Amino acid sequence: MNLRFLLIFGAVSMAAAQASSQAPVASPVSSAAGAQAAIAAPQAPVIRFEDASDKAGVHFTHSFGSRQLGSLLEGTGAGCVWFDYNNDGLPDLYVVNGRPLDDAIHPYPLKDKPAPPPHNHLYRNDGNGHFTDVTDKSGLNPDMYSVAVTAADFDNDGFEDLLVTAYGKTILYHNDGNGHFTDVTAKAGLQVDGWAISSTWLDYDKDGCVDLFVGRYVKFDPKYRAFYAADNYPGPLDYEGETNKLYHNNCNGTFTDVSEKSGIAALVGRTMGVTAADFDNDGWDDIYVANDRTENFLFHNKHDGTFEEVGNDTGTAFGQNGESTSSMGPVFADLEGRGLLDLWVTDGHYNRLLHNTGKMAFEDMGAANGVSQTNAQYVSWGTGVYDFDNDGLLDILIFHGGLIHLYPQEHTLFRGLGNGKFADVSREAGPVLSVRTTARGACFGDYDNDGKVDAFLVNLGDKGTLVHNVSTGTGHWIAIQLKGTRSNRDGIGARVEVLAAGKRQTAERVASSGYLSQDDSRLHFGLGAAATIDKLTVRWPSGREQTLEKVAADRILTVEEPK
Repeated sequence: MNLRFLLIFGAVSMAAAQASSQAPVASPVSSAAGAQAAIAAPQAPVIRFEDASDKAGVHFTHSFGSRQLGSLLEGTGAGCVWFDYNNDGLPDLYVVNGRPLDDAIHPYPLKDKPAPPPHNHLYRNDGNGHFTDVTDKSGLNPDMYSVAVTAADFDNDGFEDLLVTAYGKTILYHNDGNGHFTDVTAKAGLQVDGWAISSTWLDYDKDGCVDLFVGRYVKFDPKYRAFYAADNYPGPLDYEGETNKLYHNNCNGTFTDVSEKSGIAALVGRTMGVTAADFDNDGWDDIYVANDRTENFLFHNKHDGTFEEVGNDTGTAFGQNGESTSSMGPVFADLEGRGLLDLWVTDGHYNRLLHNTGKMAFEDMGAANGVSQTNAQYVSWGTGVYDFDNDGLLDILIFHGGLIHLYPQEHTLFRGLGNGKFADVSREAGPVLSVRTTARGACFGDYDNDGKVDAFLVNLGDKGTLVHNVSTGTGHWIAIQLKGTRSNRDGIGARVEVLAAGKRQTAERVASSGYLSQDDSRLHFGLGAAATIDKLTVRWPSGREQTLEKVAADRILTVEEPK
């Protein structure tokens, strides 16, 4: 079987076609950052981050339109996404924002209407550690109270599109390929009423076109005022829950609402975070919904266009004490290198680290490894599970902030020790993690292509933070960019397995992850001292399996599905 793939670093690309029995020819590392990353890792890497917001020119301030929180809508916050909208090999940043609410929604006469009004922002990555705000030229400045964003090439034309969800409105933006985006919501047949929140893309029927799951929060009533003043504003249980929506991609630029037919609409919840991945290794993507003060949902794909909710049966519905937690940000990741996707979920209490038993069940291991005890004092929101020091073990970064008041909190980092164990290294990871903020959404990505995963943090009613990874003594790495042909072009749902120096790592290409946000589309693997990958396997949604051997590390590798 012939394979075709591209080796790229930054915007430089090289293509080669060869038989699967041949090892790919490795292109030389072509930048100072890459050359530095190619140095063998010392025994004890140190994870450190710094605030690079000013240096990078990312001057984003979130606004909920008032000087005092007055509603559940305002306290929810916002998210962000890393996506390469202009295909130059550099992740760009899009951050959504709130707006001043009218007097019927907000009970306090404390309006804050800055000039110009707050709006969403698109920051183009200039490739030198700096960004340029190109919002005005992009057409990505909707007049609505935006909450979350997710990206995918829904029409397989080679350019990443955006779905922006908000209170009372949802917009699908088509990437025109020239730096501009066009609202195609009506043309695509998407009609989402109510309060849309976290959403995700997945090819649930494996027809080569990504479908859309839209989460909805509550039936928000802006006139509801029955609450104690000390509580500040009514909480999620003061409003009726909502159903979620599933739209099938017709592969012609339009979608069909299959919420009822698929079984998705049968469940009422209070969605906060959403992600989709194949948790049971049957080759079909499933959907996890993190609900606020309502049991969480795990929709198991039945391979016939329908889903079965199995949250309670699998141990993923409730918290450690059987309670309905304020769940926020879900992440699927192979935490123990077993080829099974475990589940990490931030919430308002202990957080949940769920070990996948491989038998359609999960076991909570948060208390056993100390992660839950440390986080019990915080409210956890945006989160990422990545190998920040490239030692071959996944780490967990969590951002915190007050729940219904603007109470700032510091943030936590757990360094992976292997076998599902972690060490709290929060206060040694740089001052930026000790700066107290009221965090909400966070997106993760290697924005400077130096092989180390960075993040952007949205802080409620405050300046955002570009969290730059400046870790020292880090190991080798590889980042995998997938390009589907028979499968959807983004490779969403593809499973990548890396074998290096006898260590096996697995990751799946997902869309949304964490809270209200989406990460860099490239799959990042830390390799430790291994300078060469012995075997790299891609299992595409189409069913095809692709194998590369003897792949050089410290580069960005684009793998194209065989035609």
